[in-house]
Order: sequence, then structure tokens, then C-alpha cells
Amino acid sequence: MGLKPVKVSQLNSYIKRILQTDPILGNVSVTGEVSNLKFHGSGHVYFSLKDEKSRINCFLPSDRVAQITCALQEGMEVIASGYIYLYERGGSYSLNVTDLEAAGQGELAVAFEKLKQKLSQEGLFDPMHKKPIPAFPHKVAVVTSETGAAVRDILKIIQKKNNYVDVLIYPVLVQGPGAPGQIAAAIRDLNANYQDVDTIITGRGGGSMEELWAFNEEIVARSIYESKIPVISAVGHETDFTIADFVADLRAETPTAAADAAVPDTKALQDTLTAYRDDLKRSLEHLLESRKRRLALRSMENFERDIRGRIAMEQMRADHIMEQMKQQLQAKAASCRSRLELLRETVEAADPERILQKGYTILTDEDGCVIRDVAKLQKDQKVSLEGSGGFAEAMILSAGKKTGKEVT
Repeated sequence: MGLKPVKVSQLNSYIKRILQTDPILGNVSVTGEVSNLKFHGSGHVYFSLKDEKSRINCFLPSDRVAQITCALQEGMEVIASGYIYLYERGGSYSLNVTDLEAAGQGELAVAFEKLKQKLSQEGLFDPMHKKPIPAFPHKVAVVTSETGAAVRDILKIIQKKNNYVDVLIYPVLVQGPGAPGQIAAAIRDLNANYQDVDTIITGRGGGSMEELWAFNEEIVARSIYESKIPVISAVGHETDFTIADFVADLRAETPTAAADAAVPDTKALQDTLTAYRDDLKRSLEHLLESRKRRLALRSMENFERDIRGRIAMEQMRADHIMEQMKQQLQAKAASCRSRLELLRETVEAADPERILQKGYTILTDEDGCVIRDVAKLQKDQKVSLEGSGGFAEAMILSAGKKTGKEVT
């Protein structure tokens, strides 16, 4: 070993100087497809540029983001200009981007937009077909990798929020050629054979566009659309969008958000019910206290005054009724007097004495019977005459009908 060994930091420092002083690497433009795009909270943007054989990490500082005119998206074909920079501590290098422009969409992005447009025209994204997520599910099925971080996050959130709901893990591949078929088959199997499942969560953790591509396949989209059980799509991070997100009944930004949306927080519900119970108890206590105060104010003096007032009101009501009855009786008496007067006049008009005063005479036979038919009298028959002022006896000399013939 003739060469003197150097420290790692010394080697990295040397490589850094070589890279930064190289005329080509100090100002280079690279074309490639955007992958593994990350927008950091600090404002910096991290991504990779790739082609069919290789990839390079890229860093876009926050002070340059505002200068970029194109909106970065997964799968975009871009031309990135900048310089090669070595991160000494990590021993990794990257392209520090100073300028960036769109060069066209990558093949995956083109395929994504093509399928998205096709399914949209068929109505698979129509809000009217989306089913509501059950508010109180009994069982939630999770279609994802059984070893990924997504399933652990989902179980952690559900167990923390709700210890009543059952969780069924349906393990599938979430990446690679066989993943789309397994995901679609799982969703169809759950619909056919697991009638007790109320909600399905399907998805995976973050990754590049290629890693998430299983959820951009048509077979998965159609299985979600055909599902009678509501489906929550939870693929990648907040900035990741897949075809499954558009078809699903609900799109969650992350698997954690999906678990949060799938089940109610039983602790929060218990707290709410406790608050309602306490409010009701306070209201009843307040009402009871108010009624007690009202009863206390009703002393015997007040009670007596109230009774006297009621008696006075009833007396006034009785007087009013008596006055009405008096008026009705007076009207009835007046009516009776009028009828009696009319009857009196009728009776007086029929009084025989008054008739006799008009010149009429009552003719009776020896037995005192009134003779009504003069034609029936006999010659030499004794009769009595009663008129106004007295009576007389007479002998019938002759009698007959008005024709003038004598009756014998």
C-alpha cells in the first residue's frame, strides 16, 4: 500500500471540488420524466428525473420555485437546467435545478390521462353513483399489502378511535404486474362473499408513479365502480392522484386519513353524549328550581286573593247568566200575554150573551132542549124563548120550511 489513505470526508470534499469545477457539470441541462415528486413544507421540491435506463435525484430550492412557469406533476417530461452538487455528509450527489421547463408528458402520464378521459365519459366518476360511507360500520375490510406501512397505519388509527368495529385485512399485491388483478378480485370477492362488510378501504403508501400504477389500471377502476359496498381509496400521499381516487365513493389523502374517515371516534361520541346528559341534567335542575321558586311565591294570602278573584269572576258570570234568563223569561211572558189576549178576544166574540144582544133568540122545547131546526116544530107545541134581557113562553101556531108550506 504505497498511497496514504484519506478520510471519507476528505474524499467527498475532493469529489465535490472536481464536480463543481467541471465546466460541463457546472451548467448542465437534463431531460427526463419526473418521478417520486415531493413538495416539502419548507418550500423546497425534491424529485427524480429518469429515462428507460437510469435516474438522477434533483433538488429545486424554494427561492427558484416561484420562477418556474410549469406546474410539476408526476410523469411529466421536463428539461431541468442546473449544476451537479455533492452532499458531503451523505455522499450522494444531485442536480440542483436553477431552471425547468416542460418537454412533454411521459408515457405513464399520457396513459393516465387517456384512461381518465375514457372512464369519465362513461360516467364512472359521476357523483350521483357515489355511495355514502356508513357512519357506524360494524366491519371494515382493508385491501392492501399485509406487510406495508399502510396497513399498520390503518389498524393503528382504527384501534385508537374505535374498539367496537371489526377489521378484515384482505392481503393483495399493491405493486407489480399481478397487483391490479389481485386488487380487483379482492373487491369483487368481498362483495360476493362478505355480506357483513360495511366499508372497503383500498390503497397503499406513497411511492413513484410507477409504484402506484396498479391503482391506475382499468380493471381496478371498474371493480370499485361495480362494488355495492362503499369504497374509500387511499393511495400514496396528499399530492398523489390515481384513477381509483376518482372512481371511489370517497378519496382519502393518505391511508391514515382513510382510516379516520371510515370509523367514528367512540371516545368523542361518548364525550358528546356525556355533554348532552350534563346539559339535560342542568336544564332539569334549573326547571325544578324555577318551579320551587314559583311555589314558594304562592303563599296562602296569594292563594286566598286568587280564590277571591276567581269567585268574583264566577259571580259576574252567574249574574250575566241570570240577566240573560230574566230577559228570556220576560220575552216569554210577553209572548204568552199576547196569546192570552188573542184567545180572550176570540172567546168573547163567541159569547152567546153578546150574540143575543145583537137580536138573536134561543128557542127551546118543554124539556129545555135547543131547537135548531124550526121546520121540525109541531102546531100547538109549547116553546120557550130566551133573548137579551129575559125570556118568554109561546105556542106554535104554525111551522114549516122556508118555502112557505105549513107543517102539520
